Amino acid sequence: MVNKKEILESGLNLDNSYNNLPKLFFSEVNLNTVPSPKIVIFNNSLAKSLGLNSNNLKSKEGVSLLAGNKRIKEGIFIAQAYAGHQFGNFAILGDGRTVLLGEQITPLGERFDIQLKGSGKTPYSRGGDGKAALGPMLREYIISEGMYGLGIPTTRSLAVIKTGEFVFRQSREEGAILTRVASSHIRFGTFEYAYHMGTYEELEKLANYCLKRHFPHIKDKNDKYLNLLNEVIKVQASLVAKWQAVGFIHGVMNTDNMTISGETIDYGPCAFMDNYNPDTVFSSIDIQGRYAYKNQPIMAEWNLCRFAETLIPLLDKNKERAISIAQDAVSNFYDLYYLNWISNMRFKIGIFNQEEQDKVIIEDLLSIIEKYNEDYTNTFISLTFNNYEDKDIFKSKEFSNWYKVWKERLKRQPQSKETVAKLMKESNPAIIPRNHRVEDVIEAANKGDYNVMKKFLDVLSRPYDHSKDQEEYSKPPKVSDNNYRTFCGT
Repeated sequence: MVNKKEILESGLNLDNSYNNLPKLFFSEVNLNTVPSPKIVIFNNSLAKSLGLNSNNLKSKEGVSLLAGNKRIKEGIFIAQAYAGHQFGNFAILGDGRTVLLGEQITPLGERFDIQLKGSGKTPYSRGGDGKAALGPMLREYIISEGMYGLGIPTTRSLAVIKTGEFVFRQSREEGAILTRVASSHIRFGTFEYAYHMGTYEELEKLANYCLKRHFPHIKDKNDKYLNLLNEVIKVQASLVAKWQAVGFIHGVMNTDNMTISGETIDYGPCAFMDNYNPDTVFSSIDIQGRYAYKNQPIMAEWNLCRFAETLIPLLDKNKERAISIAQDAVSNFYDLYYLNWISNMRFKIGIFNQEEQDKVIIEDLLSIIEKYNEDYTNTFISLTFNNYEDKDIFKSKEFSNWYKVWKERLKRQPQSKETVAKLMKESNPAIIPRNHRVEDVIEAANKGDYNVMKKFLDVLSRPYDHSKDQEEYSKPPKVSDNNYRTFCGT
């Protein structure tokens, strides 16, 4: 047990509001100690923002805490229950290998879950060992921090700890635990669980808890559950539009992997596109392309329908009227998504104001990038810096015609060339967590070399700097890896 002095020195300031919900929503878990925990990577800047003492948490006692070897008196140590539609099929799930330590209250009064992932069996493990391998935990750390650098709402990673034991997957791998930080871990699937497994009162308590924790600005008591639905629709529309703008493919957009808060969560079979192809799928298990890049907005809307269904008992006592209210709300999603998407894409090509022609200009550019099998990220960088390399795309008649239309469009807005260039630099990242680079980092880490990862994380933390030290990391693979395959190992 960690004593009070150690808690104060670590900066931990834990609250446990989630366990005020009915017992339906969680199970208490025992510690699963590991033999020899050691820090692989620790996020000092995140720790500081949370009000944590990095030096203390990197000490022997701190590492024991992050490995789940020591119990914090003020902690709760629970696994959360939830359900989910996995590739369209409903299933009862839950945290099969994660433990919620508690909710850190930061110096600014913000609340963040601190969770250990890969910490051992829980009541929801369903025959699994509850453990995690080093490679997948590093992958989640890298990509989640990369997403944060890109300005995309995401869970974050505080630390990865090697456990000193091995886990067995396709082969024997070093075990590891990720310390994950999130506004909360409440998922669409949490509501599905309440709807299917709980009572009206338990569903109502969950909804009220989410309103208080995530949307305290909602004051209208009469329509508060409709307002909850509208807010979740709004944050999801913004999130998915940001994914599309940077070429991010989540890979497993099941309802248990979508958060009420609108943060990206569960970096399993995700990856970033190199060459632009809307049909790109990375997940090894997504045989039908359900979660392909082009389908992400469609699947977000489908998921929101499942979420809205869970609120029907709360929206109106008359079921038919409640269904109509839910349908009307979800029907707004695509318009909201489109407004976010086109705004993001306008910024990427330096457009400040709105014209009806903009959609065609953007779609024509994307069609040209796809036809010439060009790198998505770097094509926008070429436009940003007027650097048109010796490539077929830039020699083509299609691009020449598009370029003239684009330049005429820019003339029809009052902003100067310098202001346009600034907007494009701020909207087009120099680097993304490219798949081949992530694999290189993991390979080096598995051999005990963590410097490759630290350098990569440094440049990913400032993707809009467009600095010299980022140039090497901006290069796509020698051969397009849109055939790259990812797995649900995280």
